[in-house]
Amino acid sequence: MVQHSILETLSEPLRKEVLSSLQPLHFEHGRILFRAGDPCQGLPLVLNGTVKVQMTGLSGHSIVLYRMGADDICTLSIGCLMTGDGFRAEAVVEEDAEVFMVPRGLFDRLMDQSADFRLGVMESYGRRLNDLMLLVEEVAFRRMDERLAHWLETRAVEGSIRITHQELAVELGTAREVVSRLLKELERQGKLRLSRGCISFVQ
Repeated sequence: MVQHSILETLSEPLRKEVLSSLQPLHFEHGRILFRAGDPCQGLPLVLNGTVKVQMTGLSGHSIVLYRMGADDICTLSIGCLMTGDGFRAEAVVEEDAEVFMVPRGLFDRLMDQSADFRLGVMESYGRRLNDLMLLVEEVAFRRMDERLAHWLETRAVEGSIRITHQELAVELGTAREVVSRLLKELERQGKLRLSRGCISFVQ
């Protein structure tokens, strides 16, 4: 049976009750789990696959806030469930995913009845908040050419990356034109080669 580690924090009777009430939901690549402005219906627990959470500003530019893989919890949903506010970002399935959706009423009951569940949720929230603070620091205080170079360096061992300039712009929270200009300069310097939808690293 596919399970999620946060459910392992529950007592045996409570875990059995929860698992009997939840069914894995399958979402295909490209599916929108929620959009900015939507009310939060529950807490998504990712069992497998990948879900990308991104925000779009008034300028129309988007930035990836974080990704959820197997065994992850949606931090944005935790905040929305606790405050009652709607989402301020959207979640898009990158790789076909299975998800447990814990309804709001059940989430509230588990938070109230299980100290270990509550601690696990808050620890996950704290870790993701720290990651988001690092992202804010990157966006606010590092030049775009430095951020692009760092992003590429962390992936250079792969030899090449299948990604469009627009997708890379979303990763970095900037305009496609900016990314294209910086990539062309790196290509001119002989550090990489560009082809349609692909960046190859020169060793």
